[in-house]
Amino acid sequence: MKLSHTFIQVHDQDAALAFYRDVIGLKPCVDADMGEWRWLTLTPPEQPDVQIALCNPIMARSPEDAVTVRELLAKGALDGVIFQVDDVDGTFERIRAAGAEVVQEPIDQPYGVRDCSFRDPSGNQVRFSSGQKG
Repeated sequence: MKLSHTFIQVHDQDAALAFYRDVIGLKPCVDADMGEWRWLTLTPPEQPDVQIALCNPIMARSPEDAVTVRELLAKGALDGVIFQVDDVDGTFERIRAAGAEVVQEPIDQPYGVRDCSFRDPSGNQVRFSSGQKG
């Protein structure tokens, strides 16, 4: 068994696409008009078999559930994503220079990683980590 897709809820798929593609460096995979919604996925260059779907809250949901997801997204209450990188400090400087909202500057965590954090245009937390040490 292996992971194939994961999902990030976003308010504006075009703004999210620009952030994750142009700032973070993910590669576009699928951009398909599904009528009422859009199927939009990207992949980390070093993990082409894992796709991240940037989802509009209306996608495959009842109108009531879409309202709830939008409210949670507006509060920043949905889970984010963590990318493992070789150079946390260099990644931080590159993404900060692109204008991303900084949540946490690089820091050594007590659980054995060095990481930093930003918010995407929808308020989701995007972390960059050195990975777990031995």
